[in-house]
Amino acid sequence: MVVGKHRPTIETVDLEAISWNIQQIRKGLSPGKKFFAVVKADAYGLGAVPVAKKAKEAGVDGFCVALLDEAMELRENGLSDDFIMVVGPTEAEDAALIADNGISVAVTAAEWLEAALPYLQERKTELPVRVHLAIDTGMGRIGLRTVEEVQAFEARIAELDGFVFEGIFTHFATADGEDPTLVERQLTLFEEILQAMAQRPPIVHLANSAISLWHEAFRTDAVRVGIAMYGYNPSDTVLELPYELKPSVQLDTQISYVKQMHEGDTIAYGARYRAFEGEWIATLPIGYADGWRRDLRHQTVIVDGQRCPIRGVICMDQCMISLPKEYPVGTKVTLLGENGGLVNNPSEMAVTIDTIGYELLTGINARVPRVYK
Repeated sequence: MVVGKHRPTIETVDLEAISWNIQQIRKGLSPGKKFFAVVKADAYGLGAVPVAKKAKEAGVDGFCVALLDEAMELRENGLSDDFIMVVGPTEAEDAALIADNGISVAVTAAEWLEAALPYLQERKTELPVRVHLAIDTGMGRIGLRTVEEVQAFEARIAELDGFVFEGIFTHFATADGEDPTLVERQLTLFEEILQAMAQRPPIVHLANSAISLWHEAFRTDAVRVGIAMYGYNPSDTVLELPYELKPSVQLDTQISYVKQMHEGDTIAYGARYRAFEGEWIATLPIGYADGWRRDLRHQTVIVDGQRCPIRGVICMDQCMISLPKEYPVGTKVTLLGENGGLVNNPSEMAVTIDTIGYELLTGINARVPRVYK
């Protein structure tokens, strides 16, 4: 994708804020617990390589991604010896690539091991595939579900060469909510499975950002921290953060055009908005093709420390806003982040359009250049 370097729309990523958040979360963890930074989806849209390198400086113990390609991106950009785990499904035919690059992978059945065996003959090294068994305790996504299935898997992997049973994990469906019932049910099932195993794997992990913030006492060897590391509440507005986190994203643009309207003049496709007499309308060079979604049309942006409503529908490459007075072309406009003491927080904005902050962050695409500070 072409990066829009020749327009004033920029996403600034505060790497120091990410480092500070890691330290804050570390303070709340039990001694010796590993911290795996989740940098999947290009580090939630912020840039996986620069974020991972900063997280490593801040002392994290490894990284979690969703795709094998994401793991390879880290390996190919200087993170050659670090723990990297793919928490999503991988193809058995990639077993040699996985092993040669020392990547840990989620596995959901013994059948994956059997399918991977012939491909392991193509290895250039003697490294094994490091396996983390996924357990479905209530998320309904991937993983084994019963004690019997896990015991059968454990017995089979012990018979096979080329694999190391490195870890076991699950994922919680409601850890960011007010009702702990399902969380406790999932934890009970996971502990039953652990107790029924012949040997506890070296790395037991079940904690995402929400578990790390509000349920850290659960007995695990590692936490997998994503959205909280970037400074945002995984619960959006349901649960309060137990300690301060610093937002790491600032999305700014500039006014590209200003005009004064007459009563009844229309704005944007569908002519859904009609201006009032004398209203100042500014055009911004950002639209839904950049990830500034059409359903954000009822939100406000910030100009000179003042909230300015979006007018009309958001176009593919541009959108319009109402100004309290005339401002010159080139005036800074903040879509996400702080301006003049006011803040547009993606978690809070997301609630108004029935989504989550994660989606707003990951939605800002590569056409918007990233600047790191």
